[in-house]
Amino acid sequence: MALVPQTFFDALAVRTWCGLALESLGRAREEIDAINVYPVADGDTGTNLYLTVESSVAAVEAVFAGHEVDSARTGSPSLADAVRAMAHGALIGARGNSGTILAQLLRGMAQVLAADGETAQTDGGGLRLALRRAADSAREAVAHPVEGTVLSVASAAADAADGAEGDCGTVARAAYEGARAALAATPGQLAVLERAGVVDAGGRGLVAVLAALVETFTGEAPRAVGSLATGSGSSGSGSSGSGSGTYARGARGGAGDDQGLVGGGGAGEGGGSHARVEAAQTTAGDAARTRVERGTGMPPMDLEPGAFPGSDREPGAFPGSDGHLASHMPGQAATPAHARGGSAVPGDLDDCADGPAGHGGGGPAFEVIYLLEADDAAVARLRARLDALGDSLVVVGGDGLWNVHVHVDDAGAAVEAGVEAGRPYRIRITHFGLGDVHTTGGERPLRERVQRAVVAVVPGEGLAGLYTEAGATAVLARPGEPPASGELVDAVRRAHAREVVLLPNDPELRHTAAAAAEQARAEGIRVALIPTRSAVQGIAALAVHEPERRFDEDVVSMTSAAGATRYGEVAVAERQSWTMAGICQAGDILGLIDGDVAVIGSDVTAAAETVLDRMIAAGGELVTIVLGDEAPQAIAEHLEARVRESYLAVDTVVYRGGRQGALLLIGVE
Repeated sequence: MALVPQTFFDALAVRTWCGLALESLGRAREEIDAINVYPVADGDTGTNLYLTVESSVAAVEAVFAGHEVDSARTGSPSLADAVRAMAHGALIGARGNSGTILAQLLRGMAQVLAADGETAQTDGGGLRLALRRAADSAREAVAHPVEGTVLSVASAAADAADGAEGDCGTVARAAYEGARAALAATPGQLAVLERAGVVDAGGRGLVAVLAALVETFTGEAPRAVGSLATGSGSSGSGSSGSGSGTYARGARGGAGDDQGLVGGGGAGEGGGSHARVEAAQTTAGDAARTRVERGTGMPPMDLEPGAFPGSDREPGAFPGSDGHLASHMPGQAATPAHARGGSAVPGDLDDCADGPAGHGGGGPAFEVIYLLEADDAAVARLRARLDALGDSLVVVGGDGLWNVHVHVDDAGAAVEAGVEAGRPYRIRITHFGLGDVHTTGGERPLRERVQRAVVAVVPGEGLAGLYTEAGATAVLARPGEPPASGELVDAVRRAHAREVVLLPNDPELRHTAAAAAEQARAEGIRVALIPTRSAVQGIAALAVHEPERRFDEDVVSMTSAAGATRYGEVAVAERQSWTMAGICQAGDILGLIDGDVAVIGSDVTAAAETVLDRMIAAGGELVTIVLGDEAPQAIAEHLEARVRESYLAVDTVVYRGGRQGALLLIGVE
């Protein structure tokens, strides 16, 4: 169904574009994963682009939500607010080589569109300038730009937009058509693509994003024009499925969904190179699961700030820095490799890498990604050092926050370089070894799955440790940075179980968790989502979890325990706002019960005591208190004494949650 077009590029257009881009990448994700052969044939480009845009969507929605709840603000966010949120969300959520480059493309656009923070909207001329800056900044971020990649597609889109006169819809369509033509030419520019009979996966993803931009301004998604032939590397005029070596509109590709750029290979279509793409297409994300961290059979792991020592670190303290695998791995279960027959890349990949590639003939062993807080001068030195260590170097960002991506053999040295430059965090190290879906023809042995596991989102390091000790796989949600559905799916896979109970522990994450559950079910995992609204409800559910019971019985028992637990919290108001208890001011102490503000005060202990009394007044046998890092030291003892003196036969248990956002979480069951 056609959408109402956006006449100008304003905040609402940014919001619409991000949402449509996420939908477009969601439809094309499997297809893009299947043709991912450069720079590493790890089958995850579509997934990485989807997760990057998903992070952008979350950031933009948060800006709109902030305006809706803040009575001091009127109307919608400004264009500058929206594009900055879009770029920042992509930066902190960027995955993989293509996702990192896409984040810089969005940042380049934001630099132009937010230059005048007071402008409510821009026209076709502004969009032209934004697309040009996007393409140029992406090239600047890559240490050794290679033609035939997403960089070529972005440059072609900007060139086509430069020659377009008219409104935003006209400029967007010109950029889209230029990108499509450039995508068709990528096999002729990059030998590894030509051998595999595919177009560039990152470029294919960018075309999907630009198709969403066209739909934003015209109300209709663009139709694919003709077919793409690898033989000539240019847009052909033949009908779909007309012959060998072409990319025809697939069976799933409805009008306007841009599926025609990489074909589905329906009955009666030509064979040739396209057949190799067909052979590689399977369940979404399968190919990406072949990537294992540090050779352990585990998926990529997030490493927290402080996981590495500072200047007094010992040699070999980082994985890969001493030439062998680190021995102190966390005790999570391994994820299966999902190896399968059928290769998208015949022969070797000797010329696949850019720059100093080809270590050992197969490219570097590790992908290292981290966010980095550092100044410009330190980042310039970091670029030079990482460039000497490996290839596929992309450093994006600015204003003190950067996203660093590099492929290396010495992962430890890459992280050490980040430590010397500033403060790296959200460190992800992925090992490319043990074979690859595109380079391995035989089946690899799969580690046996456990029968059942629990995956839970938790708001602080202390609770993460508590849940992990209880046998759950914890996903850390930092204040203001909720996990995306892809992170939850990764955690479900990491649990490596046939059956998984998912605890979101936040009402705002219910839809995200539902999307993750659906994706995991599509991969053959039985998932039950228990709509826990607080970490204390999750604790109650986990306390009655018994893996030996039948799955349905266990889920019912856990759901009942969570539902029987009232939850409260004590937090500091960030701004003036209307609440159920009246008007609060920034800095006020708020006491919430079951998600609603029940107390407004100035003293943390008094507010906590009032919340506790009201919760126990309805009955209860056990009080759970989770202290945040900023809670007063004596508050736990005060509340324990209050319960002991005022409520007979009610027990109290206290945990330390760490940096959990709220000063205090309270559960009464």
